Amino acid sequence: METLLLSGAEWLAILRIGLGLWWLESWRHKDRKGWFERGTGIAWAADVAGKHRWGVVRTGFRRVVEPRPKLIAYVVVYAELALGLGLVTGFLTPVALVAGLVLNLLYLVLMIHDWAEQGQNAMMALISLVALFAMAWQTWSLDAALGLFR
Repeated sequence: METLLLSGAEWLAILRIGLGLWWLESWRHKDRKGWFERGTGIAWAADVAGKHRWGVVRTGFRRVVEPRPKLIAYVVVYAELALGLGLVTGFLTPVALVAGLVLNLLYLVLMIHDWAEQGQNAMMALISLVALFAMAWQTWSLDAALGLFR
């Protein structure tokens, strides 16, 4: 593979780090007090899920999220932080890429009718797939330094 300025592995590392920064920005801009104390994030998602055309989304939300809104709020917010840190540092990168892909697909399905969010979720999912299958942890990562996931 020929590339300009950097090697292909280095460009993939930049893509991985950029995705991690995107997750960190998602975490940074969240109103954590609202999410944790007032339940704003889960309340918004409940409203979206309650109006969803797909019964599986409404049912799944009622069964999984509604009984434990505070726990799910913490899981979502801190998952975004963990994904960002893992991808930027390249630590447990394949795990972070798969978890991020799953989270983006969940967001994509929940907000399937909100076109403003779909571009972000689709692009983040695509980057996760490319980084996963191209093994973007081979360069500039703790995984490479520690000899993980060879």
